[in-house]
Amino acid sequence: MENPEKKIGLIAGSGPFPVLFAQKARNKGYAVHAVGFHNETDQLLSAHVADMTTLYMGQLGRLIGFFRKRGIKTAVMVGAINKPTSVMNIRPDIKALSLYARMRKNTHDDRILRAFAEILETEGIKIFPSTFLLPELLSEKGCWTRRRPTRQELSDMRLGWKMAKEIGRLDIGQCVVVGSGMVLAVEAVDGTDSTIRRGGALSSGNGVLVKVCKPTQDFRFDVPAVGVRTIETMHDAGVRALAIEAEKSVVFDKAQMVDSADRYNIAIVALTDDEMTSRGSA
Repeated sequence: MENPEKKIGLIAGSGPFPVLFAQKARNKGYAVHAVGFHNETDQLLSAHVADMTTLYMGQLGRLIGFFRKRGIKTAVMVGAINKPTSVMNIRPDIKALSLYARMRKNTHDDRILRAFAEILETEGIKIFPSTFLLPELLSEKGCWTRRRPTRQELSDMRLGWKMAKEIGRLDIGQCVVVGSGMVLAVEAVDGTDSTIRRGGALSSGNGVLVKVCKPTQDFRFDVPAVGVRTIETMHDAGVRALAIEAEKSVVFDKAQMVDSADRYNIAIVALTDDEMTSRGSA
């Protein structure tokens, strides 16, 4: 019989994070009950959880009912949502429509997610930060690679940091590509990989990717994440350096990620906001 104190709900998007979270939670004695989404969630997740249902985006009543039936009091939101795909596959129920009505014209991601979390909490389901079982995934401060950023790359990182924080404040995205003092690409609904490819196409092989958390980041959802795929996409696009925010980004397969970066001569640094907004060198 499951321990009520060791049950957790998992609202799973795409990418490797949901499976990683489920594995870690299970290793710590949690029974994970997962809700995935059609055309988003890797169905392999079902092998790592106590049970799983797959819904369409917008089926909020069914999501709540799934958790309530299993006595879930705590849940996490893990993984990315492909916004163009999710819009095509949305099937809002009455409870979801009431959420949208509350949003009126304020449909920014953060506002929607906070309102979603508020509805779940009124149903007795508290949303925890996605990293609460995985603190070791948070990015450690420092230079991770054999190659350190050049003076020009550091200058571009500072510019990119400022721009990325601003688009985060506006709830547009979390990353930018900069090269030779010019902003080459800004993340929007298309996501990080597309931003890297767009920026790389304009960079002449000297692009820098900067990915940071939003100034008002809610760590219950949408934490910046990087991994091996980030490095592979950067290599293919000709983007030569990566700056992320120390202790505020999730890193998947760090050892493999660093090995790939060293092989491709890509520099990776995790920096703090104080470092990047001060006048001294990073």
